[in-house]
Amino acid sequence: MIDTPRAVARGRFISLEGGEGAGKSTLLAGLRQHLEQHGVTVLQVREPGGTALGEAVRGIVLDPALHGLSAEAELLLMFASRAQLVRERIAPALAAGQWVLCDRFADASYAYQGGGRGQPPQRIAALEQWACDGVVPDMTLLLDLPVATGRARAAGRGAADRIEAEADAFFERVRATYRQRAAAEPARFRLIDASLPAAAVLAAANVAVDTLLREVRA
Repeated sequence: MIDTPRAVARGRFISLEGGEGAGKSTLLAGLRQHLEQHGVTVLQVREPGGTALGEAVRGIVLDPALHGLSAEAELLLMFASRAQLVRERIAPALAAGQWVLCDRFADASYAYQGGGRGQPPQRIAALEQWACDGVVPDMTLLLDLPVATGRARAAGRGAADRIEAEADAFFERVRATYRQRAAAEPARFRLIDASLPAAAVLAAANVAVDTLLREVRA
């Protein structure tokens, strides 16, 4: 008898969102270790970035010399990077059964280019449908903290990039939009108090991610 190959279970997609200084990089490292300790193969990527094209876009979007970049151009660049990341890395990884940890995804465009820059949400939604090709995070961890706290943390990292150089009012709009999206999609979002110590933030994130682990193993 010839054994029929079993279909590979789809991997899970977890995105991390939050304003400047929220601690996403630190949390990503801890989450990846947690998942790998549970036998999960993890692909870790970032936005914009994650591919050769995406890293080139990142250099453009964050370049402080390009202060004249329009909101429309910024939005299109972000989705160009995202479209390539989905097709080149995220979708193939999920199909192969890998888990994906992504530092920002489409929610970031609603927050930064929408809330921050004033781009209409309907425009962002249309681009999301086209560029992301139906790929949506299974879970989004939103690291939330006061703007002043996050900016103070970010200031210690060196010279500000083009987006970090924005005024507080910009980041207040970003935070408000993130919180609105979390309230509108409670099944996907997990709101985490990022003003807590890093160990407490990681513990809260691990609890949330463990629910996905239990679903896979059920």
